[in-house]
Amino acid sequence: MSLVEIVICAMIIILIGLLFLASFKIPREKHGERKPGYERVYVWSILLRFYHWLFAFSILALIITGLYIGWPFTNTWNETNASFTMANMRWIHFIFGYLFTVAVIIRVYLYFFGNKYEKLWSMLPITPEQIKVAMQTQFWYAYVSDYHPHVEGHNPAAGGGYLFTIILAIFQFITGFYLLYGEVNWAPVWVKPFWVLGDAIFQTQQFARFIHHILNWYFFIFAMIHIYMVAMNDIRNPEGLVSSIFTGYKFFPVHDNDKH
Repeated sequence: MSLVEIVICAMIIILIGLLFLASFKIPREKHGERKPGYERVYVWSILLRFYHWLFAFSILALIITGLYIGWPFTNTWNETNASFTMANMRWIHFIFGYLFTVAVIIRVYLYFFGNKYEKLWSMLPITPEQIKVAMQTQFWYAYVSDYHPHVEGHNPAAGGGYLFTIILAIFQFITGFYLLYGEVNWAPVWVKPFWVLGDAIFQTQQFARFIHHILNWYFFIFAMIHIYMVAMNDIRNPEGLVSSIFTGYKFFPVHDNDKH
């Protein structure tokens, strides 16, 4: 078994173990069935939900194909015949790279023009109250505290992480387009700005390739942590976090004075 396979298997085992632990930490008397007195709040617009799933599926495809491109673990002696595995993997990688870029552009747009829950300044730990909520949320996720503040949109702890991920995603598609045509004399006009950016930021394509590969692993780890935290939240709280990314609605106590 290769190091890549060992790391992936270890991450999956850790994820399953953490979710198993979360299931035992549920305060049944507080977070069992959804109780009366909850209001249904429309939080995520259809564009935000579209971005989420486009981003998620493109990350999944790019991780799988990217790992293969970096380490082609199948028999490549037959690459010259009709199967041409590497070329197919690269083609899939390119297609989902474009989709990944579209998803990032949509999210950046929503940071400024989305609804009040999707805008940038509503999800970052900027104000004293947001910093307080971010700390309370971190303590809850770390099993240090049983108190979980109700936040209608992104909680400030997650919001900062999502912004950091989007910034890295921008660097990722810059490196991707910088590497797309390699060091050749011709490329479409729209690729040339990425050559200029790539030369200015990374100096060489080899260093850009290294950054691209490292960021691929970042998105893999980010996806595992995100799945764990969302599943844990849905297990321990009646907010309907998982269903909200399908329907757009979350649930909150009607007379909750701590709702943010």
